Amino acid sequence: MLNEWVTGLQHIGIPTSDIEEMIAFFQSFGFRAVYRTENEGQAVCFLQLKNVQLEAYQSENAANVPGAIEHIALDVSDIERVYAHVSSMEYAIAENGIRYLPFWEKGVRFFTVIGPEQVKVEFSQKL
Repeated sequence: MLNEWVTGLQHIGIPTSDIEEMIAFFQSFGFRAVYRTENEGQAVCFLQLKNVQLEAYQSENAANVPGAIEHIALDVSDIERVYAHVSSMEYAIAENGIRYLPFWEKGVRFFTVIGPEQVKVEFSQKL
């Protein structure tokens, strides 16, 4: 049922202690910065290479160890239905309710589920 609303991988979230270095690193492989903003005073940059999108963001808590991807985000077409469905699955939700950020042209609504070994899956709908 959930597959009705998940349209694909939206992005992979990578925290960094030096966002400019991270941007340059991925640009060296052909990624281009497609959107830059701030979230709670921290720099955020979305980088894209064909159909792969990364979200690099400045973080004081960046692990700086192999495997330090903070989350994957799935693109969804109906955040309300996805939230209702996933909530019934009894997974831990990082923050209760659907959140909003003024990213992109009209913003995004999202929520995050925490799975085994603290893996985070964000469900996100661009408005």
